[in-house]
Amino acid sequence: MTALRVAGVLLTAFFFGITFEGIGRKVTARIQKRYGPPWYQNFIDLFKTLTKHGWTHGWIFDFGVLMALGGVIATLSFVPLGNLVAFPGLDNFFVIVYLFTVGALGMAMGMVGTGNPWASIGVARALTLMLGYEVPYLITITSLLYFYRTSNITAIIQAQADGWNLFKFPIGALVAFISLQGMLGKEPFEAPIAPSEIASGPMVELSAKYMGLLMLMNSFMEFVEISLFVDFFLGGGTYFVFLLKYLIVWILAVMISSVLPRFRIEQAVAFYWTVPIILAFVQAFIVVNLK
Repeated sequence: MTALRVAGVLLTAFFFGITFEGIGRKVTARIQKRYGPPWYQNFIDLFKTLTKHGWTHGWIFDFGVLMALGGVIATLSFVPLGNLVAFPGLDNFFVIVYLFTVGALGMAMGMVGTGNPWASIGVARALTLMLGYEVPYLITITSLLYFYRTSNITAIIQAQADGWNLFKFPIGALVAFISLQGMLGKEPFEAPIAPSEIASGPMVELSAKYMGLLMLMNSFMEFVEISLFVDFFLGGGTYFVFLLKYLIVWILAVMISSVLPRFRIEQAVAFYWTVPIILAFVQAFIVVNLK
């Protein structure tokens, strides 16, 4: 039964994650007065890359790619998709954070192993940006864990039966969404990728099946990040209600990304360490006084 639930979570992330990415590309195109690719274009690109033989840069590169994908898959398995929970009782926020670092470290190790300076710059930017958005995000989430006296995500979802945290803690929801924009690598926080500046950064040396695996990893990573926002602030919900909430959050992030320019890396970190972190402390102060 557990294996079926895990398969359900992974298949959901695969099919809907890539589908929603295709819809996002269509939304971006329409906002920019273009027609855009069909919604299923990402499936075509993924399967095409996986069938081709790519250029390797050594065993560190290969191991890094597999470690990145494996770490994100392991993380995804513990994330509740509404009422679909692969490991009931083990969907703990700290377990998810711990496993999530495995994928990030694998990505960094593999891309630096290519020896391309653009890849190293992109990885350095990604790790620097993490110092920006992770601090206000963790302050906000920790305050929620303190309020509910649990780090179990399903318990927090159930506690929102009388009202979403979006309305109970609007300041925290705003901080989490701003941090989410950085986690997704969307404008104005796209500095680690910056195709016109550092030639896609970490992914500059990826080709064929390696590109396909990292495309899949990125899709799963986005699914984890948005799913956590839906669970913590929008009350999760039944399977299809969860997916609807997910789609709304994703489209909102894409629309914001489509109309904003990109910050420089120092601007992005400076921004996160001013307004969002101040709002995060305000939210934490409110939560402590409520208890």
